[in-house]
Amino acid sequence: MATQAKQGNAKTEPGRQSLKSAATRARLIDATIRCLVQHGYANTVTPMVAAEAGLSRGAMLHHFASGDALIRATIVELHERRLKAFRRASQAHVGDVRAMVRDYWQQLQKPGFIAFQELAMAARTDAALAEILLPLQAELTQKFQALAGQLYPDWVQEPERLRLAMALSQILMEGIQIASLTGAMDKSLIEPLLDFLEMSVIALRPGQGTGMTTKAEQ
Repeated sequence: MATQAKQGNAKTEPGRQSLKSAATRARLIDATIRCLVQHGYANTVTPMVAAEAGLSRGAMLHHFASGDALIRATIVELHERRLKAFRRASQAHVGDVRAMVRDYWQQLQKPGFIAFQELAMAARTDAALAEILLPLQAELTQKFQALAGQLYPDWVQEPERLRLAMALSQILMEGIQIASLTGAMDKSLIEPLLDFLEMSVIALRPGQGTGMTTKAEQ
């Protein structure tokens, strides 16, 4: 019986260690996001992240061998959060464009959006960061398109309209939020712009007969 108990403990211990390791990695990624938001990419260094997470730098390096590895994991996590938020919003508001637009707008108020914008802007002049970020960004775009096709089967026959609706929604809302964060726009325009986006997406829906066409449809 004692031997069986020891064997059982041996089996559960790796599982506990795995969960503990995953929790620590998540803690470090969350700390990286907070540092990016509070201090910007240029000032976010691994000792700062370790301190923010309440860990020693050695403990951090046990989970992420380099700053690049930590940044890569952070970008992946930020992308996954966006995908999950899109899936949740689509499933919660089936066919309700207004609710979808407002739901995504709420997602852009979260720290993850600011953190990603810090990384995206820094990648413009940082070749090493661009080498990490750009392939992951291309992969996210593909995943978004595939997920949109699953969630909106009525658009599948007109993929160009779906691509336009997705791009318009993302670019307009993210642009509004960036302009709002930097003080470059009158915030009283936010709601009218979101209303305009809602109408534009509805007009792009297949079968609306609005006369709006894409190059591929001409």
